[in-house]
Amino acid sequence: MPTSLRDEAAIAGIGQTGFSKNSGRSELQLAAEAIKAALDDAGLRPADVDGMTTFTLDSTDEIEVARALGCGDLTFFSRTPHGGGAATGIVHQAVLAVATGTAEVVVCYRALNGRSGQRYSQGVSGEIVTSDTIHWSWYMPFGLMTPASWVAMFSQRYMHETGARSQDFAQVAVSTRKHAVNNPAAFFHGRALTLEEHQASRMIVDPLRLFDCCQETDGGCACIVTTPERARDLRQPGALIRGIAQAAGADQESMTSFYRPDIARLPEMDRVAEKMYGIAGLGPGDVDAAILYDAFSPIVLWQLESFGFCKPGEAKDFVRDGALEVCGRLPCNTHGGQLSEAYIHGMNGVNEGVRLVRRTSVNQPARSDTVLVTSGVGVPTSAMLLGRLD
Repeated sequence: MPTSLRDEAAIAGIGQTGFSKNSGRSELQLAAEAIKAALDDAGLRPADVDGMTTFTLDSTDEIEVARALGCGDLTFFSRTPHGGGAATGIVHQAVLAVATGTAEVVVCYRALNGRSGQRYSQGVSGEIVTSDTIHWSWYMPFGLMTPASWVAMFSQRYMHETGARSQDFAQVAVSTRKHAVNNPAAFFHGRALTLEEHQASRMIVDPLRLFDCCQETDGGCACIVTTPERARDLRQPGALIRGIAQAAGADQESMTSFYRPDIARLPEMDRVAEKMYGIAGLGPGDVDAAILYDAFSPIVLWQLESFGFCKPGEAKDFVRDGALEVCGRLPCNTHGGQLSEAYIHGMNGVNEGVRLVRRTSVNQPARSDTVLVTSGVGVPTSAMLLGRLD
């Protein structure tokens, strides 16, 4: 039995549907299409699948997906909560299953009609009945009812403490859009964004402007996790999972940890980074490219600090002069991210991380042997390091 998750599993296949604002299909169908594409990518059959992981927010039961695809018996299934924090969290669950022999071929998926169906931008409503509504109820009278308003609160404090400006957030939005322009799968394919256009866009919740906010998307993504030994014999080059971790910080709330002594830092991301680097035996200097969860542009700056690419308060300086572009210091969100490709709760970022390791990204940097992939910010979260499977 392994005592560490270092190099104990690999991603052998990736798949996704088209991304749109009105899929015209059920979320079950989107999930089945994405998983079938991932299986085909790996050269596997539905009958090979013996495990499934997804989000607690996903509307599609694993057993329904298994029946729709023609899978057989499942020996493992699990769900991870906290929205985007689950993006690599569900991969973490799959790695645990594979490393312990609980399952050998585990599907990780997320499918949602995030524009034509339930829109997360609508925020807190009577349809949400969880323990989170207890602490949200303290903020709702003051207008803090949506993810944008919650992140805006943190962003204002971060700007006050570090001197960051809206123009620094624009550096993130503009760089990811440059990547989307070259990506035929991206919603903003072929549509560039300038810093001036970002600054002229309407305010959503101060300081977040329109282009600081991710999209709402219909679509599905999936990846296949298996043993490194099996991955070596499959159709595509495997992406070895060098290290992977989850964490919830002290005094954690979901999106609204406003009663912490300091709300300009991400202690849960700090813990994830520490654990993940420790498992992999690597550090920030070993990372060639990154997929940083970008539901809102400011959170990319916070993660640059949590994962050690710069010191606290210095991310505003790090992102200037094209640092996040393909030829920059840290190529970031080369698919266009959730800001400009699609919002599939970060699972499209997992797939792009694999493409970078395979060297098949449409915006392929010169070096991508080690790639960081992160998950949602402001919630219990997760991250992983991907490397080449030789």
